[in-house]
Amino acid sequence: MTLEAAMPGTCPARPVAPPVTGSRPPTRGYSATKDQHLARLTRIKDEMRHGQHMMDNNDSCMDVVAQICVIQAALDELALRLLADHAHRCIIEAETAEQVDKTDELMSAIGRLVRRDRDEVPTGSPEQL
Repeated sequence: MTLEAAMPGTCPARPVAPPVTGSRPPTRGYSATKDQHLARLTRIKDEMRHGQHMMDNNDSCMDVVAQICVIQAALDELALRLLADHAHRCIIEAETAEQVDKTDELMSAIGRLVRRDRDEVPTGSPEQL
């Protein structure tokens, strides 16, 4: 299961242009902290596996929900760190003409992150869901 499938309501993936042969990969806002972010993603995957293990072992619903909260909090923390990297490296260091577009892009990403939690909460019996 992919992280996107496990975490509905997350930011949609953006298409990535294929690299040009012989060119260096683009420098991203997170380039300086990439190893830290990858380590954090590895820990998040471990937490997800633990949640799956909990369900395989028929742990209580509340324990599984608590584990899901741990996973969501870790993803939110990573998203905020990436947004901070974007603000510091991609907006502040951008050409003046690009700063407005990059700020709009940042605000759009923040909006998606915040609105994710405002989706309607399903109610009713499991059979109705």
